Amino acid sequence: MSGRPARQEDGESAALRHKEELSRRIKEQKVVVDELSNLKKNRKVYKQQPNSNIFFLADRTEMLSQCKNTLDELKKAHQELENSEKAKIKK
Repeated sequence: MSGRPARQEDGESAALRHKEELSRRIKEQKVVVDELSNLKKNRKVYKQQPNSNIFFLADRTEMLSQCKNTLDELKKAHQELENSEKAKIKK
């Protein structure tokens, strides 16, 4: 067993899981943005309602804009996490 307390290891593993989840969501969002960017102008786009199996017709450009904003937010959160890890290492 390492010299670290169990709580610190739990915190580190939780932080690692959070970072991996964030990376997975960023990759997923990049695919969505790319798919929406490459759609032909006359194609229909549907948005799924949260916690439901119901889809509604949505505007392609509006959906692309929302997805890009979501991707930017995820990247920002990932960068903040990276910066906080670097700050911990420096201490």
